[in-house]
Amino acid sequence: MQYLNDMAAKIPPITREDVDETIGFIRSSVEEVGCEGLVIGLSGGLDSAVTTKLCVEAIGADKILNVFMPSRGTPAEDYKVTYSLSREWGTEYRVIDIQPAVDALTAVLLSDTEAPMERGNISARCRMIVMYNLAKKRNYIVVGTSNQSEIMMGYFTKFGDGACDITPLANMYKTEVRQMAAFLDIPQPILDRPPSAGFWVGQTDEDEMGIVYEKLDVILYGLEQGRSDKAISADTDVPIEKVREIREEVRRMEHKRLLPMRPSIQG
Repeated sequence: MQYLNDMAAKIPPITREDVDETIGFIRSSVEEVGCEGLVIGLSGGLDSAVTTKLCVEAIGADKILNVFMPSRGTPAEDYKVTYSLSREWGTEYRVIDIQPAVDALTAVLLSDTEAPMERGNISARCRMIVMYNLAKKRNYIVVGTSNQSEIMMGYFTKFGDGACDITPLANMYKTEVRQMAAFLDIPQPILDRPPSAGFWVGQTDEDEMGIVYEKLDVILYGLEQGRSDKAISADTDVPIEKVREIREEVRRMEHKRLLPMRPSIQG
């Protein structure tokens, strides 16, 4: 573990000033939009917990709506964790079971029962329908919880968990979000939970991507710094073939990070 910590240290560490700047960004965004509050999907994972706590510090718990949206594969433990966090921070908490909507869409789309990723994408888009519906009714805006590691890798559902009005963690790698959690006093059990999108039982981010975040983040940081695959491989002790694979995935997923492509014709 010390080796991984040493690698992560190559990325500039998060400071209290970074935390305060992020809180200020949330507060100024609310003021600029003129909304009444914020809707955040609370899953029981680190990113949604950190995002919620940042928003609480920015505008107060009474203007935060946390929504827990379980489906068939959601562990019962997630309900306990999210309910406990919401009570501790004083946010409003709602549970909306999305499984009936997922089942209905799955039937309409003739989705194969052996296609968990397809069903996962349907689930993510159902959750965002719920979030935007609640936001519209209250004059709230939707807060995204994706971090920079997920965004660069395209590890999110387009128009699902990738849809939001503001995205406070978008410039922070997963390892940096963990650092930020320490400043925000996020409970240790949240830090210890394996990162997961919760699409199916036993699913974890790192298993799906085939690499742990501590190594992935250093590779992504190296790409952003313009370093060669050979140099990044030497830094991380990750085979150069894996570094090339990650570079190609970042390139291939660029369309998920951009606004819809449009022609250059001027009206």
